[in-house]
Amino acid sequence: MNKPVSPNELLDAEGPLYAAQKKIYPQSVSGTFRRIKWGLMAACLGVYYLLPFLRWNRGLGAPDQAVLIDFPNRRFYFFFIELWPQEVYYFTGLLILAALALFLMNALGGRIWCGYLCPQTVWTDLFYAVERWVEGDRRERIRADAAGMNLKRAARLALKHAIWLAIAWWTGGAWVLYFSDAPTLVKELITFQAPALAYIWIAILTFTTYLLAGFMREQVCVYMCPWPRIQAALTDEWALNVTYKYDRGEKRCSLKKAIELRALGEKIGDCIDCNQCVAVCPTGIDIRNGPQLGCIQCGLCIDACDTVMTKIGRQTRLIGYDNDINIQHRIAGQPEVFKPVRARTVVYAVLIAGVCAVMLYTLLTRTLLDVNVLHDRNPVAVMLSDGSIRNGYTLRFLNKRGFDRVIAIDIDGPPDAQVHIVGADSVTPERPTIILGRDQTTELRVLVTVPSSEITEKSVPLKFRVTDIGLGEAASATDNFVTP
Repeated sequence: MNKPVSPNELLDAEGPLYAAQKKIYPQSVSGTFRRIKWGLMAACLGVYYLLPFLRWNRGLGAPDQAVLIDFPNRRFYFFFIELWPQEVYYFTGLLILAALALFLMNALGGRIWCGYLCPQTVWTDLFYAVERWVEGDRRERIRADAAGMNLKRAARLALKHAIWLAIAWWTGGAWVLYFSDAPTLVKELITFQAPALAYIWIAILTFTTYLLAGFMREQVCVYMCPWPRIQAALTDEWALNVTYKYDRGEKRCSLKKAIELRALGEKIGDCIDCNQCVAVCPTGIDIRNGPQLGCIQCGLCIDACDTVMTKIGRQTRLIGYDNDINIQHRIAGQPEVFKPVRARTVVYAVLIAGVCAVMLYTLLTRTLLDVNVLHDRNPVAVMLSDGSIRNGYTLRFLNKRGFDRVIAIDIDGPPDAQVHIVGADSVTPERPTIILGRDQTTELRVLVTVPSSEITEKSVPLKFRVTDIGLGEAASATDNFVTP
């Protein structure tokens, strides 16, 4: 009889269930997609680091920083746009646009966001560039790690990590500049007079940038980021992904052997098994194994393969943006078909255009004068000695202009109604008017009195109309006038 095999013996025979991931040494590469990545990286980092220092004149007394999140005054400034807390729906619209743009990108080109625009990708690329500049390319780094520590290597590592920390520190420093006047805060940070909260957030973002871009790198994309798992449910068979064209590449073998086999009449693919596509991959995958969770669609393997194909005199784009449908078409001798315009992409594009149109319309037509009304609750109405009825209201005015306004208050409701502003003198006696301070809210108590002879119902609609006497801007709020 055969001896029973225990589960432990079976596991030992098959190998460990978990093996530590080997360190990845991405090799530098040049080509079309690498140049695109350099350009986008420079643009993204330039915007992030320099945008807080751009100025925008908003008039006397207003902040002149082009992009500013002003928490103390509860304002968000973006060039000529000034948003108040009451306009948070604009941020909701931006989030919806961002989601739809991601969906559209995925439908057209897979994870192109991950490969070119994701902050993790951008900063990791920057850290890789520093690492290559200090320690050398792939082979030099592999040899240095294998040789162990020595004085020269320790000096290089110290320099590399010092530059990494400087980049990470400025990344955190640039972030806090969006929340205060940038030149002023920079001066305060240098002289150690900045608020403690600024130093805390700089320390947090310095640590996270240094850790994620310097050490975790591809692990963030594979294990931490949810987008690879989400996009798999959103893609379809027409989406273009970085694809190894196995119909052209197989059967693969070395260049020398391929020449010999072709001479014998055998069908040999263009892939010479040089592994350059693996060497340049920032996540260390082999794209020839098909679609994988670790592929961020950066296109560096395309550049590496094109370089090899050019050197051996074969057609480029053995690896390229493609899909399985076209592979099957080529195998069957049919022409390739690309469908960037299809139901999915049209729906996403229409939704993006619709959200943009709604946001633009509300932005262009929004009023910079607003009023809200709150009726007194206890008592809701008072009968005066002459028999007339009085209701009290609290009006809150919002002046989004950068200057003071003279505002007239009118009401539409019961006839012969009289308006009295409590605690404020009217600018014009014949018409209730007040002065609203610039860029602020003002709360006033207003009393409306109506002769009892004019009241025929228990509750009568009452509209407060406020008008800027100088500009003609108007706003209104509706409530009810009630009897005791």
